Amino acid sequence: MRPLAVDIDGTLTRTHDDVGLDPRVFDALRAYHDHAPVVIATGKAFPFPTALCRYLNLPNRVIAENGGVTLCESAGITHNGDPEAARAVADAYRAAGYDLGWGTPDLTNYWRETEVAVALEQPFEPLQSLATEHGLEVVDTGYAYHVKTPDVDKGTGLETIAADLGYEPSEFLAIGDSENDAELFDIAGESYAVANADDTARAAADTVTEAGFADGFLEALDEASVDAAP
Repeated sequence: MRPLAVDIDGTLTRTHDDVGLDPRVFDALRAYHDHAPVVIATGKAFPFPTALCRYLNLPNRVIAENGGVTLCESAGITHNGDPEAARAVADAYRAAGYDLGWGTPDLTNYWRETEVAVALEQPFEPLQSLATEHGLEVVDTGYAYHVKTPDVDKGTGLETIAADLGYEPSEFLAIGDSENDAELFDIAGESYAVANADDTARAAADTVTEAGFADGFLEALDEASVDAAP
């Protein structure tokens, strides 16, 4: 079986509005780990995927903040991106009269180390303009606007993790749902977008599942396992 790189929100969760993890994915991820490495690849802040690994009793193999931070237990933590520029964009956005949109305390950004996330309800155009001024880009994951370094993404994060694990990125299976998974799909050897995926992810994936969210993830695992069978 191929090593697996999998997104969280929209991929392991129940629905777009119910962001809780579908409990069926717990056993599925643990069972997959019995055969090949599992990497959690997300736009969430670094502590979230590391906690997921901890409570699933999986090795710490994480791509967080859209590639801004990676963790592999054999190689430690790697930081990419420009956190100072991201914070400068956030400061300028607030100075212009806007808000990041998460209330107080802002637990979306509190532990974020390499980028800034802004709620989708907040104005996009001024955010994009400020990001461009600071040499950054804005990615819409369907859950937040992420202000990040342009050449850092889940694909570059996979390059780091794959090297740490002794694999090529092309050996990986990738499953996700959003435009921030497109670079991951481009570099992985096999990729699935779940049915609820946005147009960018669907276009980048090798296969789009019939089911969405966690059902789509489980479908992708089943189909990939069948394809891998001798």
